[in-house]
Amino acid sequence: MSFLGQSLAEWKPVSRIAGIAWLCFYGLFLLYAASDRSGFLFPDYVNLLIHEAGHMLFSWAGYTLMILGGTLGELLVPLLCAAYFAWQCETTGAAFCSFWFFENFPYIGAYMGDARAEALPLVGSGDHDWNILFSQWGLLPQDRAIGSFASAVGWAGMLGTVAWLAWRIWQSPRAAQSGPEL
Repeated sequence: MSFLGQSLAEWKPVSRIAGIAWLCFYGLFLLYAASDRSGFLFPDYVNLLIHEAGHMLFSWAGYTLMILGGTLGELLVPLLCAAYFAWQCETTGAAFCSFWFFENFPYIGAYMGDARAEALPLVGSGDHDWNILFSQWGLLPQDRAIGSFASAVGWAGMLGTVAWLAWRIWQSPRAAQSGPEL
């Protein structure tokens, strides 16, 4: 266990200039996301491709998992990328992929919240994944509440990721000034 703790404690430093640039990028993106009323942000075009591939990837596991596979794929790709960068102690890569992971949740929440209304334009078969899933699970009347919760998780995660990155940036020069630990 000490090996894992030791490797995850030695994050690669981020220069102050690069860190500020990344924080500005995330800040501008969060402003863009907060002001958008469509519920579909420009990264969601990539997420949509991954979502559709997730249906095919999970199709071997039965109908329900195939339907859920779109959302699972949309979450697994950035999560696995974040895990890789965390394992490599790459601060900015882990932050980017974590932010990407959580950026999926507001759109997933909008999709969940639309389960009864089915007003969102759909790709593929035209079947609404979350209408099917929530109907199977007896949760259709709670679609908006579940969708709002998913969206809130996404916003909290994005803000938490930015806060973690800011902390790592603040820590980077301090670690360099104190020198190597003996």
